[in-house]
Amino acid sequence: MTNPGDDASKADLIRVVLADANVLYSRVLRDYLLYAADQEIIAITWSPQILAETTDHLTRNVAGFDNAAAQRLVRAMNHAFPYAEINPGPEHLQMLAEVSLPDENDRHVLAAALAAEATVLCTSNTKDFPASIADPFGIDVVTPDQLLSRLVDEFQPQMLAAHQKAVASLNGATDESTVRALGRAGASKTAALMARLLGIDKPPHRAHIAEDQRPSTEKSHTPNPAPRRDERERSDAR
Repeated sequence: MTNPGDDASKADLIRVVLADANVLYSRVLRDYLLYAADQEIIAITWSPQILAETTDHLTRNVAGFDNAAAQRLVRAMNHAFPYAEINPGPEHLQMLAEVSLPDENDRHVLAAALAAEATVLCTSNTKDFPASIADPFGIDVVTPDQLLSRLVDEFQPQMLAAHQKAVASLNGATDESTVRALGRAGASKTAALMARLLGIDKPPHRAHIAEDQRPSTEKSHTPNPAPRRDERERSDAR
């Protein structure tokens, strides 16, 4: 990450984003967030428990995604972003001692956001983190579509680069199939913004969708999870 002191105005825009498991589970959402982090327009974070939840759901729902694939995914993400993984401590749980959450199983997620000093919690389950709870901690709870569409608005060149990397990382992927995958993942506003930037007026009704861009229950092999610093790590993660 660029030293914040190098450009104060740019640093003010950088969001520290804790990604929930339900976001990292989706290949296209995960790729967009990780490639956005690679462009240094956000700082991405997660916890070991969040990654464990992600890989547990992938293992149970994705044919061919086994424990070895889960280990490769975790290793690749932590290798590409060595400062992303944080472990909430007792002090962070203590900060939440008087907080009552809609789903107590999500307490570790909010604790991880506190440990990471996150300014954004990106989750598909925003109702489980109401503003009345998150706001006092300075945390903005947003959906993946809300976050990504903001990034497209504010950082068009970087998000175009992130999109191009996402397309290049999948055999058979195209601009159209990737934009369509965003829509299928619930990021319809982001998909519309990217389509406009790419000059795609209306994606074909039955556009080709690369294997790993299908909804997770339709995938048949291990996703390629993260931006790679070199070709060796890229091939190892597949």
